[in-house]
Amino acid sequence: MEKFQLEGSPKTPKIDFDGESGVLELRGRSIPENSVEFYAPLNKWLEEYETMPSAKTVLDMKLEYFNTSSSKCILDLFKRLEKMNGGRTEVHVNWYYETEDEDMAEAGEDYQAIVELPFSIIEVDEI
Repeated sequence: MEKFQLEGSPKTPKIDFDGESGVLELRGRSIPENSVEFYAPLNKWLEEYETMPSAKTVLDMKLEYFNTSSSKCILDLFKRLEKMNGGRTEVHVNWYYETEDEDMAEAGEDYQAIVELPFSIIEVDEI
């Protein structure tokens, strides 16, 4: 399956989804003008990936900040992965947050409480 990659911008995260390795990464800031429009291609790619996923899928969330509209789109991504988990792929989420960024740590914990996916919440010096 082809990779899905987008360069990041000051308002949108860098996207690097690799169907061969099963490693999916979002990195940066997520404050697009239209979150639904921005995340639509990611959902479409995941829909195709779901038909022939890697045996293990790892989602690395390395966001510095995201707005409210992005939070719903991120939840939708998690819910899609939740449906895939345990079928043809084992899904794991790595939620990275910068040291002393308690808001991002809490956001990861909130998502962890909402979706039934294995989560690792990982503190790093810099994203």
